[in-house]
Amino acid sequence: MTKSSAPPPAATTAWPRLNHGERETLREVLIHGPLPRAEIARRLGVSRASLTRVTRSLLEHGLIIEGATEQRAWTGRPSELFDIAPTARHFFGVKLTGDTIFAAVIDLGAHEVATVEEALTSRDVADVVKRIVAIYTELSGAFDDIVAGGVCVAGDLTQDRKLVVDSPFLGWKDVPLARILTDELGIPMATENDVRALTATEHWFGAGAGCSSLALITVGAGIGFGFVIDDRLVAGHHGRAGRLDHLRIDDAGPFCPEGHRGCASVYLTNESIVRSLNGAAADYTEAVKLARGGHPAALRAFRDAGTALGTLIATAANGIDPQKIILTGDGLPVWEIAEPEIRAAIDEVLSAGSEPLELDVQPFQFNEWARAAAVLGIRTVLRF
Repeated sequence: MTKSSAPPPAATTAWPRLNHGERETLREVLIHGPLPRAEIARRLGVSRASLTRVTRSLLEHGLIIEGATEQRAWTGRPSELFDIAPTARHFFGVKLTGDTIFAAVIDLGAHEVATVEEALTSRDVADVVKRIVAIYTELSGAFDDIVAGGVCVAGDLTQDRKLVVDSPFLGWKDVPLARILTDELGIPMATENDVRALTATEHWFGAGAGCSSLALITVGAGIGFGFVIDDRLVAGHHGRAGRLDHLRIDDAGPFCPEGHRGCASVYLTNESIVRSLNGAAADYTEAVKLARGGHPAALRAFRDAGTALGTLIATAANGIDPQKIILTGDGLPVWEIAEPEIRAAIDEVLSAGSEPLELDVQPFQFNEWARAAAVLGIRTVLRF
């Protein structure tokens, strides 16, 4: 187990009951702050007097601070800025894979302040819950103001995020994990598909902050898609939005394990790249090393993966016309090795007359999943 920690807070503080205006104001400062009162009022379409009442309440709850000033160009007078009081509350997050628990504590500004990584020795729901409770108990000893949290998993959840319908890496079906953990931990706990959780985090606190529409694509063990449209995270009617991993790339291609011929997953996942080398590489790391060294079969595999990725990127762009597309995941070497093939496929598939894509390739660390799960806690208390 690995852990980093920070000094404990001074006192336990429950999350206050906030009205709609207070939640909206706090969200604006979270995403766009520090902001002057006039700018917040303009963004929310409320009067200065109304906003003064709201900010007074948030100050009293210790959720924002009033500190620095900026000079107003049009009046020459200084304006006080409101910012998040990041250490006011903390949030707990867990990412579950088939063999590991990654946990994190973040502050209100979504800064990671503690992490735990632990091998998952059993996938039985009761055993996993027991380990999450033990990790939470340990972390809450250092942070006694944890007020909410979340867990993210690969797989399908219901639209309301209350039921894990199917998580293939864990072998779970129809598990009410949010309710179980809320009862066990005594704080509101949400569950979410891991890619959607990461999309929400990038939308509020990362490369997508300030974008009203966004597409996030992850490559690695699987292929994931997350979408934001009109500032709302898209789940889909059945909670399965973003299932583009089996989009057909080549009518004459090989079959994937689910029986689809020439689909993206048969070219782009880490495992599929390794499999295509017929034993020349033991794992993805070795496949990357071979491709970087000019190994013909490895280069061909990554170039095929690049064509698949470019097709998916352009398909997402054609489908929702996002302000930005973020690309991340532990399979990012495909971008480094096959960027020409990716861009060629984008040019071929992107609709004629489309605006140039704003494509943001983000470095990836695995603990980002746990941080994204903790951000679910922030979104839960703000009812997003």
